[in-house]
Amino acid sequence: MTGTQEFERVLDGSDKNVASFEHQDVSLIKRAQHFLHSTPAAVPLIVLVLAIIIFGATIGGRFFSSYTLTLILQQIAIVGILGAAQTLVILTAGIDLSIGVIMVISAVIMGNVAITYGIPTPIAVIGGLLIGGLCGLLNGFLVAYMKLPPFIVTLGTWNIVMATNFIYSANETIRDTDVDEQAPLLHLFAMSFKAGTAVLTLGVIAMVLLVLVLWYVLNHTAWGRHVYAVGDDPEAAKLSGIQTKKVLLTVYTISGVIAAFAAWVSIGRNGSISPSSAVTDYNLQAITATVIGGISLFGGRGSILGTLFGAMIVGVVSMGLNMLGADPQWKVLLTGVLIIAAVAIDQWIRKVSV
Repeated sequence: MTGTQEFERVLDGSDKNVASFEHQDVSLIKRAQHFLHSTPAAVPLIVLVLAIIIFGATIGGRFFSSYTLTLILQQIAIVGILGAAQTLVILTAGIDLSIGVIMVISAVIMGNVAITYGIPTPIAVIGGLLIGGLCGLLNGFLVAYMKLPPFIVTLGTWNIVMATNFIYSANETIRDTDVDEQAPLLHLFAMSFKAGTAVLTLGVIAMVLLVLVLWYVLNHTAWGRHVYAVGDDPEAAKLSGIQTKKVLLTVYTISGVIAAFAAWVSIGRNGSISPSSAVTDYNLQAITATVIGGISLFGGRGSILGTLFGAMIVGVVSMGLNMLGADPQWKVLLTGVLIIAAVAIDQWIRKVSV
């Protein structure tokens, strides 16, 4: 084995350079696209900071007071929690139109079980959470196993749950004083405490903790990665061994439980329990916070921290316009502009991967 073999002689005249990537100048816009693509919560955070600066410069020191800023957090607590539930569904490229009425019927169940039937409040709370979970389970089953479009499924269950809510409750409101006397635990999340001049409620703390827990689950657990994978490309996720049906079922069920949890927080915020609040636009507000927060309606992209920032943007705009004495319709107009801008930015950022 002393001579050079035939194939080695062929290689003698070949290029010995190691393959490498060619470095080209990357434009500032491309760098920005890459940064925003890899940091989904950056856009809503930038918009939030700009909104605070603009309204602060216009209104003055009153807007920057800790009381005002924490009041904004109190006002967005319910929408922030519902937005967290909606985020899970939208990450799978779905949508849940029934999430607002699931919250209302869960609150009605908690109130009636505790006050009308005289059952201990902890059991009433568990009953409300179970109802929310069952509603979500029904949505998940129809979407995952019956292969029905999420929009149609949740539009149908929205009507079913809302009608059931009015039939069951006879549209009777449970008064604030009755809740206080017979089931004070239902007002738990109204408890407030001061930190200097800032006033925080347990509802605000619950919202922040829920978002942080979901952020950890979505980014550091296998289930969280599966949620993103199912939303990005369900067929590829299925071929890679992910049980897409189970993922969808759990996502909708957890979303329902979170909506029921929002019901408990809403009782603390509102005091009384009114079945007619089912006609309010909680659901649209949650979707708005999610979209403005950078969660892609096409699924598989976004950070739940962005949803929290999105809810805060809506809260800052609403509070700023109120303090300026502007016509309430300006809030609606600006919200529409923000939604369209958020979707346009999402499409622009997605081009980075093309």
